[in-house]
Amino acid sequence: MSKTIQIETLDQSGTFDAYVAEPQGTPRAAIVVIQEIFGVNAGIRRKCDTLAEAGYLAIAPDLFWRFAPRIELDPDVPDQMQQALGLMGQLDQDAAICDIEATIRTARSQLNDGQGGSGLAARVGVVGYCLGGRLAFMTAARTDVDAAVGYYGVGIDGLLGEKHAIANPVLLHIPQEDHFVDKDAQARMHAGLDNHPKVTLHDYPGEDHGFATEFGARRSDASARLADERTAAFFADHLG
Repeated sequence: MSKTIQIETLDQSGTFDAYVAEPQGTPRAAIVVIQEIFGVNAGIRRKCDTLAEAGYLAIAPDLFWRFAPRIELDPDVPDQMQQALGLMGQLDQDAAICDIEATIRTARSQLNDGQGGSGLAARVGVVGYCLGGRLAFMTAARTDVDAAVGYYGVGIDGLLGEKHAIANPVLLHIPQEDHFVDKDAQARMHAGLDNHPKVTLHDYPGEDHGFATEFGARRSDASARLADERTAAFFADHLG
């Protein structure tokens, strides 16, 4: 079952929409799905639905709510791609992390309510794509999220100063032909993170940015399936 809920910001200054996909029966854990620059569109909702089919409570917050609420864009339409790039520049990423943290707290609360006070730990992960891949890394460093996965995160090499704060497992998927993340940036990511005890990096030769999208021309099916299988195993290990 799916629905849209309202989540209150941490500072109680406003509320934002979040798409929720619920599994049948008691959720095994919760996963916050962090959008690309195209909003909570059909592809992100499908990511949530797939996670719910696997037994997770999945929640995708609308991180553009302050300046472009409920927007949905298609990366295969050139004008919409340009619009999305402009929206990315308007996003206050520190505020976005606060909104993700508010979503994590909401997810934990819903899990605890569903367990009827059983005392079991309410475990929450995040998975993000593109902009969301970057935000997933930041979430791992700045919150108590239990596990984080980032697909083709942009600019992570510029965030390596925060790696010491990562206390829980992180998985990053890196397409080697990413036209937004050049080979030098990828090399810096490996140099900075390969020896981190909590971080695992997987490279995808020949793949470009967006290869694991659910729909559209960017998808590369074999690599998308491999990455998603690795993600599923990672969450099974660290969330249950």
